[in-house]
Amino acid sequence: MSTLILITSSPTSVHAWHALGLAQALQLKNQSFRVFFYQDGVAAANALQWVPDDQRNLTAEWQKLAIRLPVCVSAALSRGITDAENAQRHNIQQHNLAQGFELVGLGELADAVQASERLIQF
Repeated sequence: MSTLILITSSPTSVHAWHALGLAQALQLKNQSFRVFFYQDGVAAANALQWVPDDQRNLTAEWQKLAIRLPVCVSAALSRGITDAENAQRHNIQQHNLAQGFELVGLGELADAVQASERLIQF
């Protein structure tokens, strides 16, 4: 069964961590799944987000999974997160998209919803 994990919760939310836990469990069991970061969930893709030494870094944990990490470009840009290409296009001085994350359009979410047998939103 293919699963789409839709992450809309901020990285400071316990729900965002539950999304990661589900992804880790599905990967461990070799189950088919995809993820998509949308709304406040896009903050997980911010390379400039600081995390105290005594806490786990959600961004780094997603990167460890070595899977495709698509992020809604509109939601990211509206929250101050951009890659080099969009920074240049929109005359933004810096880019801060974390390594391994990829800015994509909402068409990707539509395709993922259509291709998945179940959708779980966190």
